Amino acid sequence: MSFAGSYLDSDVRFLLKRLPLADFVDVNQKEALIQSGRRHYSEMLSPERLPSARYLALFDAACRLNGERMARDCLRLAALIAARRSGAITLVSLARGGTPVGVVLKRLLERVLGREATHYSVSIVRDRGIDANALRHILAQGHAPESLVFVDGWTGKGVIARELAASIARFNAENGVALDPGLHVLSDLAGAAAVAASCEDYLIPSSILNATVSGLVSRSVLNEDIGPDDFHGCVLYDAFTDEDRSRGFVDLLDSLAPAHIEPAEPADTRAAAARSAAYIAAARRRYAIADVNLIKPGIGEATRVLLRRVPRLLLLRDPQDPGVAHLRLLAEEKGVAVEIDPALPYQAVSLIRSASDA
Repeated sequence: MSFAGSYLDSDVRFLLKRLPLADFVDVNQKEALIQSGRRHYSEMLSPERLPSARYLALFDAACRLNGERMARDCLRLAALIAARRSGAITLVSLARGGTPVGVVLKRLLERVLGREATHYSVSIVRDRGIDANALRHILAQGHAPESLVFVDGWTGKGVIARELAASIARFNAENGVALDPGLHVLSDLAGAAAVAASCEDYLIPSSILNATVSGLVSRSVLNEDIGPDDFHGCVLYDAFTDEDRSRGFVDLLDSLAPAHIEPAEPADTRAAAARSAAYIAAARRRYAIADVNLIKPGIGEATRVLLRRVPRLLLLRDPQDPGVAHLRLLAEEKGVAVEIDPALPYQAVSLIRSASDA
């Protein structure tokens, strides 16, 4: 059964199976299980904790710093989507980083661009693919296959964009449809998206919080609790309701978006793709990294590492840039080493600690 989390019912329908608050795995244990190959990351959740008052103050500062920029990019992306789709638009955001973006896009498509739009949020898992049951559910609601548009917040190395393309190719072949596998994002650091508003690494405010800016929904889960006919799973953090910023954040972006937009072309992703490939290769050599999944470029991915994984090192281009203030605080709180590299092609990069080094 679908639900809206802490958003308005008109904003989104999460196509996820709600799981009980149980069986959390300690972060260090989870990291060891993932890197040893004994468990896939999607099979486990570590407990989330509410952000500190200092950290919430940084989120508020991020909204003041870049809320207007994010709102403009949302409107730019909405206009690019509208120009490429006729008729009603069915937004399919990738839970959960894409969910706030999908909510804002739906509102702007309707309010500013005068288009009919529906928004679902579904799970996609690296090495496991997108939730095919969720896609079949969307199509069963009468949405035309050509109306579907896949949305996320940003790309890091482009892993999810490639996973999406591969899993949609399988879905199309198995179901006799022709869904467009292209990913639509605000910031395409990897040069892997089909359509992007930008390729710049800037602080997207929603990237620095977890459930409390994503409808109180956890990262998605794909484990033994998920049956063959189920949607991928999640935990709903109802206990965090009093600290939830989800609806207030999308309301803010909606209010900050311009009332109209000039026609625009999508960002040119070719330079971003070349930059990404060169940096990943250089970082693997410099830091002796065998597993490319241990490198997380960009503010959004770097933040996820410090919030949810076991960091080895935080790299910053300019430690005084206000866009990385939250990363400096997280590194301080968790005792993570920080290295300054003025030549870094991104604002920030996090390296995950190898289990063999623990």
